[in-house]
Amino acid sequence: MNIISDWISSHEEELVHIADDIFCHPELAYQENFSSRCLAGFLEEHGFEISWNIAGISTAFIAVWGNAKPYLGFLAEYDALPELGHACGHNLLGAGVCAAACALKEDMRAGKKSGTILVYGCPAEEIMSGKIVMNQAGVFDKLDVAVMWHPFDRNRISNDIWQSQDIKNYTFHGVSAHASKSPEDGRSALDAAELMNIGVNYLREHVPDDVRMHYAYIDNKIPANVVPDTAKTNYFIRSSKRSRTDDASRRVDDCAKGAALMTGTTVDIELVKSCKEMKVNRALAEIYYQAMTEIPVPEYSREELAFAAQLSKEAGLINHGIYFTGLEPLEAEPVPISIGTDASEVSHTVPLITLSAAAMCRGTPLHHWAAAKQAGMSIGHKGMLYAARCMAEGTKLLTETPGALEKVWEFHRRDK
Repeated sequence: MNIISDWISSHEEELVHIADDIFCHPELAYQENFSSRCLAGFLEEHGFEISWNIAGISTAFIAVWGNAKPYLGFLAEYDALPELGHACGHNLLGAGVCAAACALKEDMRAGKKSGTILVYGCPAEEIMSGKIVMNQAGVFDKLDVAVMWHPFDRNRISNDIWQSQDIKNYTFHGVSAHASKSPEDGRSALDAAELMNIGVNYLREHVPDDVRMHYAYIDNKIPANVVPDTAKTNYFIRSSKRSRTDDASRRVDDCAKGAALMTGTTVDIELVKSCKEMKVNRALAEIYYQAMTEIPVPEYSREELAFAAQLSKEAGLINHGIYFTGLEPLEAEPVPISIGTDASEVSHTVPLITLSAAAMCRGTPLHHWAAAKQAGMSIGHKGMLYAARCMAEGTKLLTETPGALEKVWEFHRRDK
């Protein structure tokens, strides 16, 4: 008998219902009232005590079972994307984390094992915010380990260096004037913003290959016949190393300041959020990979494979007709990737492991309508249930392997 597997199987219908309920009620960052309460209600029904308003965030919660070491943290997400809904699979992510925590609780209770399981309801990942605010408030400080997963198009340990990031707003202030009658009296904030962007585009040639700088105008609703006295841009500045992000971020600031000087305007620079790169823990990765090798990957029906084939055709996905594969090997070295998450900041506070599970067919990009299509149907459900079992079994193996937690912390304390 496998208590973890049996518990997840026996609650499959309930878990799928929760994931689908959140999928059908997508909520943006810091507005996840339905989603957070959906997950917290499930955990409360299964023996967890709930605390709300964590770090002053109304949609953040902590669910606790137990009162002894080790402290085992599971990080749930549940915010959606504007227009796209759950195209990052956070409806599955949150439900899968709760499933893992509950299944592990049943195993620990049956075996009379000591420990505390904590599920953290973490809002606003899509704007790289919630976990950073919670981490700054010391919410994760007492954990022995933090565990999470993310929906992707394959099954693997996320042995990845997620990017360090700065999110900044640049607001230019000029002088308004009639654009035709007296343009000489105006000082265009929009000109400044455009010159800044030109400068940044030339800067791209002179930064390391892994640096990413992307921007969007924030609409100030000023018509074309007025010299605009305000213009605002939002920038994401990223790389796989904090020192390179810092350097690029300073140079982008200089582009803004130079543009203001050229146009007779001023600029306000607002650092919205900032995080380090992911701190990968090899000792953790090896334990969870060992656990994953013992867990069968999902199998797919003819209908699901036909769905994946049709979706691949419609979305132009590149997978050469191979829609799902098994567990991928653990890489010998960490893998830099060109995406970021607020969980990276937590990884510098406590050892953190992220698992990836195929909740979508191969070649499906995140933040894409094809990802949303699969997050709300059986393909996504299978990935979620698989990930739940992997997280629970991996954490069980971690706690039952003599010296494993000590080794994990020894690796965590090393300078990177």
